[in-house]
Amino acid sequence: MTNRFRAGNATILCIGLWVGWAGLALAETHPPNTTGNKEATVAHATGSFEVKLTPQSDDHLQNTTLGRMSIDKQWHGDLEATSKGEMLTGGDVAKGSAGYVAIEQVTGVLNGRSGSFILQHNGTMTRGTPQLTISVVPDSGTGQLAGLTGTMTIKITDGKHFYDFAYTLPEPH
Repeated sequence: MTNRFRAGNATILCIGLWVGWAGLALAETHPPNTTGNKEATVAHATGSFEVKLTPQSDDHLQNTTLGRMSIDKQWHGDLEATSKGEMLTGGDVAKGSAGYVAIEQVTGVLNGRSGSFILQHNGTMTRGTPQLTISVVPDSGTGQLAGLTGTMTIKITDGKHFYDFAYTLPEPH
């Protein structure tokens, strides 16, 4: 198989996962206060984002059901930021089943506080039924975002991406 064919399958698989979440309002979860700071309360950030997924070389893969993508995002709203990351995908597009994992570093301003943090994605689609978890990697917050914990949900409406980020952050001293 050529890289072009594998990259095409990976793109279809990845797009299938994203489209599968279109219009899906995942159950909202509130992150635990793991900062040890009793003053930390759950806050919400909402807005939109644009995402660019670029297939990466997969010469080493013998299986065409696997793919790798780079992630490049622009966040708007309560989170004004950029992010870059990597995504791995795999599954059977014909059966509507697939999975992806991704890590992305977000750098910018969250409700007036600047810094960076890492998001971890874990998504599966079982014969068209999606499940998605996106959470802040523990202790990944920097700058004014040190101590950040939280979970994010994504909704896609009419091809546009929206987020709801439930998070806790220690009060500044």
